[in-house]
Amino acid sequence: MKLCNALKLLIVTLFLSFTTAKTTAQTGIIKGQITDSNGIYVPGANVVIESLKKGDITNFDGKFTIVSVPVGTHTIKVSYLGYEDITKEVVVKENETTTVSFELKSGSIELDVIQIKSSRLRGQAKALNTQKNNLNITNVVSTDQIGKFPDANIGDAVKRIPGITMQVDQGEARNIIVRGLSPQLNSVTLNGSRIPSAEGDNRNIQMDLIPSDMIQTIQVNKAVTPDMDADALGGSVNLITRTAPQGFRLSGTLGSGTNTITSKRILNGSFLVGDRTEDKKFGWMVGASINDNDFGSDNIEFEWDDNATPFINESDIRTYLVQRIRRSFSVNFDYQINDNNNIYLKTMYNWRDDRENRYRLRYRSIEYIDDTNPSLGYQGEIRRQTKGGIDNNRNKNRRLEDQRMQNYTLGGSHVSGKLEIDWLASYATASEERLNERYIEYELEEVGGNPIPFNIDLSDTRFPIITPVNTSDVALSNFSLREITEEAQFTEEKDMNFFVNLKLPMSLVNDQEGSFKFGARLRMKDKNRNNNFLEYSPLNNTFDNFASLPLVNETDPDFLAGSQYVAGQYVDPAYLGQLNLADAALFDSESIVDEFLGGNFDASENVIAGYAMITQKLSSSTTLLAGIRLENTNIEGTGNIVNYDVNGDFQSVTTITDKNSYTNILPSIHLKYDFSQNSSLRFAWTNTIARPNYIDLIPFRNIIREDSEIEIGNPDLDPTTSMNFDLLAETYFKNIGILSGGVFYKRINDFIYPLVTTTTDDSLGAGTTGFDAKRPVNGDDASIFGLEVALQKQLDFLPGFLKNFNIYLNYTHISSNANGIRNSDGDERNDVDLPNTAPNMFNGSLGYSDKRFSTRLSANFSDAYVDEIGGNSLEDRYYDKQFFLDFNASFTINKNLRVYADVNNITDQPLRYYQGLSNRTMQAEYYGRRISIGLKYDLFKRN
Repeated sequence: MKLCNALKLLIVTLFLSFTTAKTTAQTGIIKGQITDSNGIYVPGANVVIESLKKGDITNFDGKFTIVSVPVGTHTIKVSYLGYEDITKEVVVKENETTTVSFELKSGSIELDVIQIKSSRLRGQAKALNTQKNNLNITNVVSTDQIGKFPDANIGDAVKRIPGITMQVDQGEARNIIVRGLSPQLNSVTLNGSRIPSAEGDNRNIQMDLIPSDMIQTIQVNKAVTPDMDADALGGSVNLITRTAPQGFRLSGTLGSGTNTITSKRILNGSFLVGDRTEDKKFGWMVGASINDNDFGSDNIEFEWDDNATPFINESDIRTYLVQRIRRSFSVNFDYQINDNNNIYLKTMYNWRDDRENRYRLRYRSIEYIDDTNPSLGYQGEIRRQTKGGIDNNRNKNRRLEDQRMQNYTLGGSHVSGKLEIDWLASYATASEERLNERYIEYELEEVGGNPIPFNIDLSDTRFPIITPVNTSDVALSNFSLREITEEAQFTEEKDMNFFVNLKLPMSLVNDQEGSFKFGARLRMKDKNRNNNFLEYSPLNNTFDNFASLPLVNETDPDFLAGSQYVAGQYVDPAYLGQLNLADAALFDSESIVDEFLGGNFDASENVIAGYAMITQKLSSSTTLLAGIRLENTNIEGTGNIVNYDVNGDFQSVTTITDKNSYTNILPSIHLKYDFSQNSSLRFAWTNTIARPNYIDLIPFRNIIREDSEIEIGNPDLDPTTSMNFDLLAETYFKNIGILSGGVFYKRINDFIYPLVTTTTDDSLGAGTTGFDAKRPVNGDDASIFGLEVALQKQLDFLPGFLKNFNIYLNYTHISSNANGIRNSDGDERNDVDLPNTAPNMFNGSLGYSDKRFSTRLSANFSDAYVDEIGGNSLEDRYYDKQFFLDFNASFTINKNLRVYADVNNITDQPLRYYQGLSNRTMQAEYYGRRISIGLKYDLFKRN
């Protein structure tokens, strides 16, 4: 009922606004656009009529609108960092719209004897001008600035921004952590519309799915305003796609390279073409990108016993061979109906194939030969496993992970009298499909009735070594088939978004400009996961002798984790892929429900939101933005209650559905004080939320009587909320640079973590008293305090060629604490930081650029942090610190063509986890270096 009344109020307000707008007299509207000499839009320019104290900031399409301008002749001034002010007179007529355009000329403009080139305008200046003129605290990166770094995907580009670190997958940045908060606590949008997630267990957005050359601008909002989605505890990342230019544009990239880990090739290419009709009304742009990378990784993993004396329960040596093909397609249109109305359509389709073979040698069930005499050594079992896929044109005997994300957005902006309206409707999907994923595994449990004796060297716990005592014990002929399996996984998320924003001039302070903005949003989300898992038992003796099968030897003297890790022999994935598992004369099949049934689910989530906010100039130097946002969330989830008997066999399944709803009221205040034209102080008080992961909300239960365990979802979880305070000072240099510093504080309530408790009754299932029940729960509260500093500067004060050097530096420090985290005994832990909060993060680069040659050495560092909380400090899992060093260079052949070279991961930084103590490696995965060269072409032609 409240929502219906709110919608009625919105409709009435909209009607009255139109009526008021139509009856306004003696005023008109000024609309315009600012471009550079190539027809590329100039965002973040300050457009003002000083005599009226009225103005606007150009958006990402270089457009501005000034309403309620008195009739007559007025002078418009455009200010843009790094360029001299431009003025132009315009004549405003009653109830008419006057259009005006500005062009920032190419060539050099002298400011303090510093030559600012047009190429600079198209890069760093765009980002800094937008960042400078935003009221909220943001970081903005333009596509031209991205091009200065060797970043193929958006994830690697975003990690250059202050306060951001990334979790990697196969050497590429995938999951974003903003200001130390987990990936699922941040939002990622495309043109303002939420990007769906292909992950089944969480809300993480796969940032490595999107090529960087398909994006025009990255905007990170660290303090959201009421007209933005509130589900952004750490921040909101908005990716803005390219818009049709003012004239013909053709650009392309063609390159190749190699990965040092496999010495296999890299191929990449992209093109972008667009134009606009002579009357400037209709514009279009088409783009496509492909990156084909054949690489891999060398991996070691260890499971430690949770005591002070080092002891390994299990160890893996893994070799990955991966082919990753990333494709992206984009088609964008816009149409200027008339001076006051325009519409646009933006589309993007991203498709990534990951083909993977994995060879895993596992030492497991490790124990002392004699518990009373550890000096006698260790014993255990050995397993050798091949991961692959079927033999066809898509899988190619590899596991194929097919990820797709598509987004279709229709929107428009309109002006009627005093009223400005913009709206958007979008449909987006993300999916991950893994079909015919096959495994074949052989095991060696004992020889002569005894487990296999091991030598274990723990002198260096970062690199433990396990080897069999007797080589003859581990002859391939001693291994027996453990299992042949095939699984299918499918996850899909669908999003529909609708929003409308309305803005009216309204001043609460005499002679100062102000506005009132309000709007509504509807977001409807559906997500499902449907997995399956089959085990096949051979009906003949073909697989009895491991040594007689087609094998591959994956032992590598250059194994990046160390040559002491000997992988050995595995079943050839080509042989595995050709097996006809569907032939009932050759194999019996059985569905292994405990591998998938409890994790399958259907979920829907609908969010209805409304907001109102004012923006008011309190004086010539002080601006206030204040407002409130209301979000109502309705969730329905369907999962399975799965019962297993005391022998671990499937017993029964029951479908269960549950619902939940909640409403959040979220006020905020932003203040900006300008010390001067290029120096300011910003303050923000905001309130944000993060909704629980879908799998946590599903009312599923896995009742495992064999182990006296229950896994449970929790549909009654509350969303995590945060009250945030930000203070930031910044000054911008005329020759395009910035020095900034600030502090922030977050008070977080109801964060979510996994808790194991012992059941006291049978309420979760018959006969389950005394079971260990693991479920997600809300913790009490947590806090984060941080500081950020950043510097971008051209070293133009140096003599001679040294003035062509520039630096890019930023540092973030975070401290956190979490209350209410309890272990399985119910005891509260007081020794835990909030998970995923890296204490220290640093970005730095030293660049050189003259008229034809540019080069840059870039560093990225993030500190170690708790990734997963265990029952005690020795069970906690940490994501280790990482330091990446990258290099790129380019040479301009002519005004349209340049050659480039990139080297990524010079430090051969591994992905590393450790358990409890920093010297106890839990996982270390190495990727080697990536080297690429190529050509970039760019042609502009003004109509």
